[in-house]
Amino acid sequence: MSDYSNKKEAFSRVVIDAQLKDVGWNLTDGQSVRYEYKLPDGTFADYVLSDRYGRAMAVVEAKRAAVNLQEAADQGRAYAEQLDDVPYIFLANGEEILFWDYRNEAYPHPVSTFFKQGDIERRLAKRKVRVDPLSKPIDQRIAGRDYQKECIDILCGEMNIGRRKLLVEMATGTGKTRTAAALIKRLFEASNATRVLFLVDRITLAKQTEDAFNEHLPDFPCYVLRTGRRFQDEKLITITTLQSMINIYRDYSAGYFDLIITDECHRSIYGKWSGILKYFDGIQIGLTATPFTSNIETGDEEDLEFVRDTLRFFGVSEPTYRYALRNAVNEGYLVPYQIYKAQTIKTAAEDGFEVKKSELDWSAMSPKVKEEFTQLFADRDTIKVDPNALERKFTIPERNRAIVREYKQVMEKGYTDHTGRLRKPLIGKTIVFAVTKRHAETLAQMFDEAFAHEKPSPDVRYADFVVSGCGKEDSVDGATKIKRFKKERFPQILVSVNMLDTGFDAPEVVNLIMARFTRSVILYRQMRGRGTRKSPGKSLFTLFDFVGVTDYHDDDETMPEGGFIKEAKPRTRHEPRTLLPLDVDDHIDPSTREWVTIDDNGNFVFMDADEAKAALRGARFEAWMGGQKHLNSDMKRLLLTVGEYIKANADTLEEFTIDHFVVPPFSNIGGMQRAMQSFGTEDKLAKTIKSLNKALFAYGETVHNEQKPLNP
Repeated sequence: MSDYSNKKEAFSRVVIDAQLKDVGWNLTDGQSVRYEYKLPDGTFADYVLSDRYGRAMAVVEAKRAAVNLQEAADQGRAYAEQLDDVPYIFLANGEEILFWDYRNEAYPHPVSTFFKQGDIERRLAKRKVRVDPLSKPIDQRIAGRDYQKECIDILCGEMNIGRRKLLVEMATGTGKTRTAAALIKRLFEASNATRVLFLVDRITLAKQTEDAFNEHLPDFPCYVLRTGRRFQDEKLITITTLQSMINIYRDYSAGYFDLIITDECHRSIYGKWSGILKYFDGIQIGLTATPFTSNIETGDEEDLEFVRDTLRFFGVSEPTYRYALRNAVNEGYLVPYQIYKAQTIKTAAEDGFEVKKSELDWSAMSPKVKEEFTQLFADRDTIKVDPNALERKFTIPERNRAIVREYKQVMEKGYTDHTGRLRKPLIGKTIVFAVTKRHAETLAQMFDEAFAHEKPSPDVRYADFVVSGCGKEDSVDGATKIKRFKKERFPQILVSVNMLDTGFDAPEVVNLIMARFTRSVILYRQMRGRGTRKSPGKSLFTLFDFVGVTDYHDDDETMPEGGFIKEAKPRTRHEPRTLLPLDVDDHIDPSTREWVTIDDNGNFVFMDADEAKAALRGARFEAWMGGQKHLNSDMKRLLLTVGEYIKANADTLEEFTIDHFVVPPFSNIGGMQRAMQSFGTEDKLAKTIKSLNKALFAYGETVHNEQKPLNP
């Protein structure tokens, strides 16, 4: 090897030493990390990583940055085979790290970091007693249905042949969590996993999952990781949200988790923030009720992005296993549903409806509302209102009253369908999907008044509301309200904004009221899924559609799944200002009434302001880092330190400047000189910092509202 090549490899080793130190390796005790270790054939392994007793566990083959690490695999294997019982190889060049369990994998694969000493010890102990998971019985008390067992067997079979990313599509209500619990138990008992990450969409669902795992997996301790806490090494299953781990996950090595399961996480998890999942070197399993095909078309561009990003993340064109709603209904695991359609005159006006100046009572308006309407009308006698702006920009009180009246009438008298058959919904728990907090409050009060005769006393709420948008208008006592709705007779009706759309499990729900329109087929199916679960005496559930959402998603007898192909419509965004009351007449349009029979188918934890801002900065930093494609390892190390500094000072820092490199912690690692060495020129460093500031600080929303991308 030339002197130049030697210098290049020596530089790589300086970086590799730092990378090993980053994950806790002791480089100076003479036993944990051994350099230039002489092998029986007289050759030398660059590094040998040993356990706490000095026994070799892994070989590290170091190369200069220009070398393709895959080409060094055979050399690393030759070294590992000369050491007794050393199954692991790391290939590194200072820019990239590959990991190879060469007795079980054909090729090395990239990892984010070297593994911590304890993580390799744990993996090594696991492999010595590992058996084929298919040889272990599935606990049928947890997942005894045929499709659940089939799913677990297929996943285990795919893992046996080396698949590392698996996607499971199971309809809402078919027991994804129970299936996951039974799979985890089988993998634990077969020593195929020793530490699991279960990622959910919101902290309420984390608590729900913890309760389920404590019931089904009492021998495998789990916990919910909350914001600001650390991983509990003594527990086997970590249940958490992206928000709770986004600021700490880099403190652990890539080998910390053996299995990562994501359960209906928000749409950015496989796109903008996929780096967090990619960080850990474990089997990746996605659980979803969303239909995934490579050619899905819907009217919502975010749906398309979600499907595309998810399929790309898992490297598939179809799910590894699929169990659709139609199958679940046909096989009796879920109840069928019927749709009652009725739209008000204004809602049914797809191209918008006109409001005349003369229809409004100007004398009753406040000065602010009068000014807004004056600007809207300008010199015109009429304005046209988009129905989708209702309850966002405009409200029609009479429309909401019409919805309540119609629901009450159908519940009391039923409705005769086009075949002459009298249909009646079941009387029982009902969820209403509303648009905003004010809309939810209004509907709850109207429903409560309409059914006042059903209440045992005036102070009891027949209808209540819960709101979650990760903002200041959230229901502080939301978990209490939800628990009361599930466990007590009253309220009978719960009006929801973003709180019960996904993950909420209440089999007793027999009616869903759509007072909110959505173009997203994914969200629509999630909302519809709140009624599918079986319960004693529940033969079906009724979906009341007052906004035309079922027609939009083709949810009818010929397309029972709904939302397969839909012409994309322009998306109109309405900036929320004053909610302007349109005091105009509105009522149910008799021509829109339709009854369609279909035979196929919690503890909410809020962060304080500083924690919220730190989580927000962390999320933005991760998204920004994921988009930087031309950083070398030294740049990345420096920027990660910058990211930690910004998060630690989130309560006071509104911009990061080059001047910060002269203060701790940067002054402790070389300061401005180190920054210049990493980036080469001041101009390149300045452009990077400018890009970082734009991504992290150039926003006008409040902190609460800025959290929304984490939990849409």
